[in-house]
Amino acid sequence: MSSSQGPATTTAGFDSPGEDQLLPQLVAHLREHRARLRHEWSERIQQAGLLHAMTPQEMAAETTSVYDNYVEVLETGSVEALQRYARDLSERIIPRGVETHEVVGIVLLLRDVLARSLFEKYQRDFGLLNRVLDAYEPAANRIANTVAVSFVEERERVIRQQQDALRELSTPVLPVRERLLILPIIGVLDSERARQLTEQLLTGIRTHRARVVVVDITGVPEVDESVANHLVQTVDASRLMGASVIITGLSPKIAQTLVTIGVDLSKMDTIGDLQGGLEEAERLLGYTTSRDDGTGGP
Repeated sequence: MSSSQGPATTTAGFDSPGEDQLLPQLVAHLREHRARLRHEWSERIQQAGLLHAMTPQEMAAETTSVYDNYVEVLETGSVEALQRYARDLSERIIPRGVETHEVVGIVLLLRDVLARSLFEKYQRDFGLLNRVLDAYEPAANRIANTVAVSFVEERERVIRQQQDALRELSTPVLPVRERLLILPIIGVLDSERARQLTEQLLTGIRTHRARVVVVDITGVPEVDESVANHLVQTVDASRLMGASVIITGLSPKIAQTLVTIGVDLSKMDTIGDLQGGLEEAERLLGYTTSRDDGTGGP
C-alpha cells in the first residue's frame, strides 16, 4: 500500500488536478524556483553569445523583468502587458545594437529552460507530465510570438523614423527670401523619395506662402520614367498652390532621358544652373538684380 503511494508524493500539489488547475500550479512552481531558473537561463544566454551588447547589470535586470512578465502571461493568459513591455524593451535595446534573432533566441531559451524544469519535476507521472506540457507549450509559443512581433514592429518603426530623418536632411526646403524657396536634391531620386519630396515641397509652399520654388537637381545622377513623371506632377501640384517651379541643374543624361520617355517639357520651366534659376526666380517676384560689369558705372 505504501509503495503505491510513492508516485503520488512525488507530485505534491499536482494530485490529478483538473485542467483549470494545471496552469496555476505550474505558475506556482515557476515562481517558487524563480531565482534558480532565471540564473540557469542567464547562463544559457551567455553560452549562446546573445545580448553581448548589454552589460551584466543590464542583462540581469532585463532577464528578471522578462522572466516575471513571462510567468505573468502564463498565469493571466493576457499578452497586452507583455506587448507593452516588449515595446519598451525594444526601445531600450535596439539602440544598443541588439538584433531580432537575439531577442527571439533568449525567449526560446527561456521556454526550453522552463519546459526542462517541468519535465524534471513531473517525469515520474508521464500522463500528468503530458497534460502539463500540453497546457504550457501553446502559452509559451504565444509568448515567444508576441515578443518577436513586438520587437520587429518596434525595429521597423525606428528604421522608418531614421529613414524619414535622413530624407528630410537630404531634401531640405530652404527659404531664400520672402516668397522664394529652394529645394536642392542630392543623391538617388527614387519613387518613394520623390513622393516625400512633393509632400515636403507643398508643405513648404504653404508654410512660407511661396510664389516661386527653385528645384535644383544638379546632384541627382539619373531619373527613371516614374520619377520624371512625378516631377511633372510636383510642378502641377505646386502651380495649384500658387507657386511657379523652376528646375535647374539638368544633366545631359537626364535631359536625354526626359526627351526619350516623352515627358511633357512644356510644363517644366528649366534653366541650366542654380544661379540662373535664382535670378529668374527673383525676376518673377519683381526683384531687380544689378551686376558689376567692372566699369564702375551704373
